[in-house]
This record gives sequence, C-alpha cells and structure tokens, in this order.
Amino acid sequence: MARSRAHDFEDKQRAILRSAAAVFAESGMDRASMSQIAARAEVSKALLYHYYASRDALIFDILRTNLSELEAAIRAADRPEAPPRERLRLLVHAILEQYRDADDYHKVQLNGTGSLPEVQRAEILAIERRITRHVAGIVRDVHPDIEAERPLLMPTTMSLFGMLNWVYMWFRDGGPVTREEFADLATDLFLGGIENLR
Repeated sequence: MARSRAHDFEDKQRAILRSAAAVFAESGMDRASMSQIAARAEVSKALLYHYYASRDALIFDILRTNLSELEAAIRAADRPEAPPRERLRLLVHAILEQYRDADDYHKVQLNGTGSLPEVQRAEILAIERRITRHVAGIVRDVHPDIEAERPLLMPTTMSLFGMLNWVYMWFRDGGPVTREEFADLATDLFLGGIENLR
C-alpha cells in the first residue's frame, strides 16, 4: 500500500525550495551541498532526500515552481477587456509583485538552467516562452504597427523584461521608490519609448 502524503507536505516542500534557493544563491550552484540545504531548511538529510533525490531535482523544481507561479500571476492579473496600455501596466505590477522576495530564485534561474538535462531545460524554456508570448501579445496591441518595417516585437518585449528581471540587483524596500512606483516608472518608460519606434 502506497504511503500517503503528510498533511503539511506542500508547506515543507515550499520551505525546502526556499532554503535551497538561498543556499544555491549564496554558495553557488557547484558548491552548494544537500547537507547545507538540509541544515538551512532545518530538516534531516533523509527527509530532504525524501522530497528531492538530487541537487538537480531541486534546481529544476525551484525553476519550474517559480516560473509557473509567475505565469499564473500574469494570467490572474490580465484583463483582456482593458485598454492595451492599462493591461500592460497591470501585468508589470503583477510581475514585480511576484518578484517580491524572489531574489534567490532569480539567481538560480540565471545560473542553474544550463546545468539541467535537456528534457528539463526544454520544460523551463517552454514556460518562459509562454510568458514572453503573452506579454508580447499585449505589446503588439499597444503598438499594432511594431513589425511594419522591421521585426521589433521580440526585441522590444525582451527590453521590457530586461528592466524587470534585473530589479533584484538594485531594488531595496525602503529605497527612493516603492515597488509599485517602480512598476509605474518602468511602464511609463517602456510606453514612452515604444511611441518613438520607427
């Protein structure tokens, strides 16, 4: 008879992922050990291995969970009936809110994707592409002629993500702008720039 899951399985799993992301971010992908992760998560090594068979399994689940939650947050925040500019603003706010307390996850995504087996890398890439296409569709609605002369939709969309994805490098709560103010600033900069595209 199969053993049933503990009632707090998902909570423990989430705590392990958070702890693992912190250890990977601090120690580096190659130096982080399962012992360090177990100690940070305050669980035994045996329990850690009950959840994850290897470091690679942890890296994959950190990336998959983080990106899947980002995709879900974008879909939840999206209002297709709203004017495109307002729709984009809502998504930028949702993305930056999802990035709150996710700095370690960003570092794992930046440094860990390349170490994954091809099948897992493809799954991560598929989620990233869905997110990018979703936002690109709204960018196209903001500027319907964006590809009239040159294929600028993806470079423009990725420029927006460039502004948002590197926030973890410099943004600090309590700094000169709030997260919400920066969401508006990034949206305004992007919309102002897209208006001048030729």
